[in-house]
Amino acid sequence: MKFLAALSFLTIIPLPWRREVSPEQVGRSIGYFPAVGIIVGLILAGLYWLLGLILPSAVVNGLLLVCLVVLTGGLHLDGFVDTCDGIAGHKTPEARWQVMHDSRAGAFGIVGAFLLLLVKYISLNSVPESLMMATLVLMPVVSRWAMVYALFAYPYARPSGLGKVFKQEASWQRFTIATIITLAVAIGLARWAGIAYFYLAGFVIMLGVWVIVASMAAYLKGKFSGLTGDTYGAINEVAEVSVLVLVCLLAHNQWLGLA
Repeated sequence: MKFLAALSFLTIIPLPWRREVSPEQVGRSIGYFPAVGIIVGLILAGLYWLLGLILPSAVVNGLLLVCLVVLTGGLHLDGFVDTCDGIAGHKTPEARWQVMHDSRAGAFGIVGAFLLLLVKYISLNSVPESLMMATLVLMPVVSRWAMVYALFAYPYARPSGLGKVFKQEASWQRFTIATIITLAVAIGLARWAGIAYFYLAGFVIMLGVWVIVASMAAYLKGKFSGLTGDTYGAINEVAEVSVLVLVCLLAHNQWLGLA
C-alpha cells in the first residue's frame, strides 16, 4: 500500500510487516506524503493536549520539537544540516555534493540547525492557544506537500541517488493527489478552528509556503545544479517553520479572522 510505504520512509512508526520498502515503492507513494503529515500532526496534537495537563506550555512546546525530530528519525533535520554545509563557500556543484556526503556536521550546519530550532520554538510559543491544535496538524501536512512540489517542479542534481528515484516518480497525478489532500486538510482545519474566513486562511498559508519554498528551491538549484535528497529535507524543515511564522503573522494582525 502506497500510504504505508510513505509512512515507513518518513517516520519511525513500526509497521505490521518486516520487509524493507524499495526506493521505487517509496517513490510511487509521494502523493501520500501529506497524509503521513496528518499522522505526525495528530501525534503532536495529542501530546500537546496530554502534556499540557501537567506541564507549562513552554516546556510542552520544547518537548514537541524533540518528539518531531525523533518521530521522523531526524531525516529532514539531517538534510537541512547537510544543505547548510553544502551552500557555504565558493565551490562547484560537485564539490558541494561531496561536502553534503560527509557524515560530519560543519559549522554552518550546526549554526543553521540551532537557528532553525530556535525560530521553531519561539514561533510555537507565539501561536495562539485557540489555533495550536490545528497548527500542529497543518504544519507537517503542508511541509510534506512542499517536498512533493519540489520533487515535481525542479530537476534532480546528481546522476544517481535515492532522490533520483523519487524524482522519476514525481508525476502530475501524484502532485495533484498531494495538493488535493493538503488543501482539503488546510481548509478543514481552518473551519474546525472557527476561523471566520476558513475557506481562505488555509489556502493563503499554502500559498505563502509555496512562495518561500519556490524561492528556496530556485536558490538551491543554482548552488547544486538541481536538488538532492538533502535539499528535499531542508525544504521540509523550512516549510514547517514557514507555516508557524505565517500562522503567527495572520493571528498577530488578526487577518482573515485568525486571532
